Amino acid sequence: MSAFHDLTLQTLDGAPLPLAPFKGRVTLVVNVASKCGLTPQYSALEALYQRYKDRGLTVLGLPCNQFAGQEPGTEQEIQQFCSVTYGVTFPMAAKLEVNGPHRHPLYRLLAGEGAEFPGDITWNFEKFLVGKDGRVLARFAPRMSPDDPAVVQAIEKALA
Repeated sequence: MSAFHDLTLQTLDGAPLPLAPFKGRVTLVVNVASKCGLTPQYSALEALYQRYKDRGLTVLGLPCNQFAGQEPGTEQEIQQFCSVTYGVTFPMAAKLEVNGPHRHPLYRLLAGEGAEFPGDITWNFEKFLVGKDGRVLARFAPRMSPDDPAVVQAIEKALA
């Protein structure tokens, strides 16, 4: 099992969210925010999840308030916003930090020193594609839509 699958996050309602059950699945990890110009990407993320979840894709939303304070809400407010506004059904974790001295261990693994695609997260909705074995396969810029052909092609290749 990879270090990715060893991690446990927290859900928006405070329950443990172990990543071990994602072993054998492809995971699209996305840092999200409710008050960002890119927030409408939630629709494409949910569509992608619905399209591929039965083939082994999980979308994992990770709220972060480190970019211009664009995720100011409580976990309950975030959950309400995502389900009412965008019908989000994919797993969502509690808010975490993606950069800086308090960077969450998941983001140290995804983008820290020694990572396959190192470097600070540049903005909300940056995406990492994690393979069935927990290896990071690709990193996509925030403005690249989840339904961009490059993202879809990478997901299909990882699922094959």
